Amino acid sequence: MKIAVIPSGFKESLSSAEVGTAIQKGLHEADESLNIQVIPMVDGGEGFAQTITQIKNGQLYHLNAEDPLGQKRKTFYGMFYENKQKVAVIEMAAIAGLRHVPSNQRNPLHTSTYGVGEAIIHALDHGAERILIGCGDSGTSDGGVGMAQAIGARFKDYKGKTIFIHGGGEIDRIHDMDLSHIDPRVLNTPIDVAVNWSNILCGPKGVAKVFGPQKGASPKEVEHLSDNLDHLARLIKRSTGESVAYQQGSGASGGLGAGLIAFANATLHPRFELIQQYLHIEPVIAQADLVITAEGCLDFQTPNGKIPAEVARIAQQYDTPVIALAGTIGQDAEFNYQSGINAFHSIIKQPSSLDDSIEYASKWLKECARNIYHSIQIGMKMNQTKSQTHTTKQRHFVL
Repeated sequence: MKIAVIPSGFKESLSSAEVGTAIQKGLHEADESLNIQVIPMVDGGEGFAQTITQIKNGQLYHLNAEDPLGQKRKTFYGMFYENKQKVAVIEMAAIAGLRHVPSNQRNPLHTSTYGVGEAIIHALDHGAERILIGCGDSGTSDGGVGMAQAIGARFKDYKGKTIFIHGGGEIDRIHDMDLSHIDPRVLNTPIDVAVNWSNILCGPKGVAKVFGPQKGASPKEVEHLSDNLDHLARLIKRSTGESVAYQQGSGASGGLGAGLIAFANATLHPRFELIQQYLHIEPVIAQADLVITAEGCLDFQTPNGKIPAEVARIAQQYDTPVIALAGTIGQDAEFNYQSGINAFHSIIKQPSSLDDSIEYASKWLKECARNIYHSIQIGMKMNQTKSQTHTTKQRHFVL
């Protein structure tokens, strides 16, 4: 039997590669003869750069770049060759992710994407001919203004004085933009950005109102941030002609999606569609007898572009059954049946603390995969017995 294991990671616990390895070990404990291919998947957030770089046999580059609070921090991006082109893969979360902001300092009014721009310049300095950026798990909501300053954009106040903006809370200080100093290499290098396609910059469902509270903003601060991003959208429209306010994906990573469009001439893509271009999972699914996928929490949000549902939609085209494993099964998880997931299981067998769930996730994944395959073996045996019985009855009838 050929089994394709195509999981996402368990946030703050296991990378997608570690999830895949645990599932593979469990399956092989049940049957050593299984032909298993593991393809770790990423959605643009944590693990994006490392996973793709490793799969593409690339190399990690290290640099010191500003974290969301403006402190220099050692970080990285990847570089690999695709179609004889040198591609840099930058993970927003590794530079300006929420995990880099201590819980007592979380406030999107005061965090910046400046380090993302530094990574773009560093990649170009090292020969990047195309840049792939993953937007996810951000700790910022500055509309990409920080990133823009790092690549050369200048912002001016109402007196015409150049000012430095740190965080979404200061965007209302901007009266005008001078984009003539942006590094021309940025504008002339293809930049593809993997985003959550449903995230938009402005309005009642804009990024400030949806994600601002998760990043530490109070209700009053959320309104201030939302007004500032509206202001930024108007400035961008006036300066560049780009209408980013309600463009799909523009709200990704606190509006970094909008900033990359406006200031870096980037192209946004639904994250799974873009990642699939580099990881080529469809041929593997087409040849598999079974697909096993996984994510930390499977719930009503999973069908909205998350990896298990996207994997299942491809598998549906080939009538390949899909089983999803999850740390927890959340609200309205049954919606996933409509995406092509045939069955889902929680790896947690008893009430457990978050710390225990994180510590034992790998062990529980392995055990769950092993037990699921034992169940599959029972089904196969029952089907075989039924077929043999049916054949015997047919023979008796002929006699």
